[in-house]
Amino acid sequence: MTTMPVPAARLCPPAELIAELGLHKVLAVSAHPDDIDFGSAATIAALTDAGVEVTLCMLTTGDAGGFDPGRNAEETSRLRRAEQEAAADVVGISEVIVLDERDGFVQPTSQLVGELVRVMRQTQPQAVLSFHPERAWDRLQKAHPDHLATGEAVVRAAYPYVENPFAYPELEAAGLPAFKIQHLLLMGSPAERVNLRVDVTGYQDRKLAALGRHFSQHRDADRMREFVVEQLQTAHGAGGYAEEFHHVVVNDPARISGF
Repeated sequence: MTTMPVPAARLCPPAELIAELGLHKVLAVSAHPDDIDFGSAATIAALTDAGVEVTLCMLTTGDAGGFDPGRNAEETSRLRRAEQEAAADVVGISEVIVLDERDGFVQPTSQLVGELVRVMRQTQPQAVLSFHPERAWDRLQKAHPDHLATGEAVVRAAYPYVENPFAYPELEAAGLPAFKIQHLLLMGSPAERVNLRVDVTGYQDRKLAALGRHFSQHRDADRMREFVVEQLQTAHGAGGYAEEFHHVVVNDPARISGF
């Protein structure tokens, strides 16, 4: 059996990405506070600087995270939500929506998928940015179970449910009609799935500044920054900085009746 070669991921400037995908609104979906900042804060900063409206939907408040055994879950939740709000301001995110999933136990249930369909129909994005639903074995830390479950729920919501007027009829009744998502930008994917590298050169410091707002999560902030910079430089490969995605086209003019 012949294995088809994996095409190299192209390096794309933000302005080119915006034009090609027709971006005006983007919905980012994360499992926890700081997820989106590790995965795509520089890309988001570049998008918002160019006038793209970015909304963040956070499934949990991350109450099971951190390193302080003396802080209870309620206080951790309050602190981490405030940290994410501050980080969102750094990169220009216009709104942070918080759902009520349990940190560490996210599952792609029909209820969660319905909540994401509701948020997608409310925000009407051309692209949804979230996690990849496939486990990355090259660095297992990219594939936290909550991340995988978030990615799976997002993909299910993006197709077929958000565009099916007969799915979640209560949303139609509430004035949230079906519409079509055009693109998915998936972070944390297996290396062989990466097909897009967004050139974020010039935005790396905004990413680090956003990550720096998550004070409760960094046991060694200096090493964290070194690691993030190394990852950005490796992804670029030519002296700059880049963030990596698996870009999936959900709907385009070639798609007919869902095929």
